[in-house]
Amino acid sequence: MTTTDQTNEDVRLIEVEDRPEFDLFGFMEMSHENRIGGAVLERLQAYWAEWSKILQAYLIETDKISYLAIWLPKSVEETVDQRWKASESDGFLLNSLAQYLCMSLVQMALPEVDESSCAPSPRPTPILRESLEKLGVPYKSPTSSLLSLQYALVTHYPYRGGCEICHLQDHCPKGQGRAEDASIVLPGYDQG
Repeated sequence: MTTTDQTNEDVRLIEVEDRPEFDLFGFMEMSHENRIGGAVLERLQAYWAEWSKILQAYLIETDKISYLAIWLPKSVEETVDQRWKASESDGFLLNSLAQYLCMSLVQMALPEVDESSCAPSPRPTPILRESLEKLGVPYKSPTSSLLSLQYALVTHYPYRGGCEICHLQDHCPKGQGRAEDASIVLPGYDQG
């Protein structure tokens, strides 16, 4: 993992510079697609290349615990929303691609996530809230457990467990034993 640091008295922010390669079969599995045409694949690869450059990832190290935060900027959400309005199938594929890009980087940093199929959300402590705000990816509100960006996640680093430690367990279909529910959140269907 290639990194650069920003240090504070209580928190160390370490930029993760690694980027995943596009894996067509992994993407198709996650998006539940069984065929993708050549022109569509070329568009997906072009978006992957563009979005990989603006994908942000940081380790947030505190005295007691560390976290991994990964996100794509608001411009990606806007692109997906525009494509969604023009073509629902394109919007769906780009939404899946943005999610897959974020999760691919999580799986690079935390291979155990691949086995559990989940990057559990930590309790939003004051230090975590402050660090994420400093990085430009705050929670939706001072009392929310959801991040303000659609394509963003924060999880424990190193891996500390799956659903059993997730702060969002009560609101997650998988955490409530409904693992067959869709794992992809479509624009407009997110909580909050």
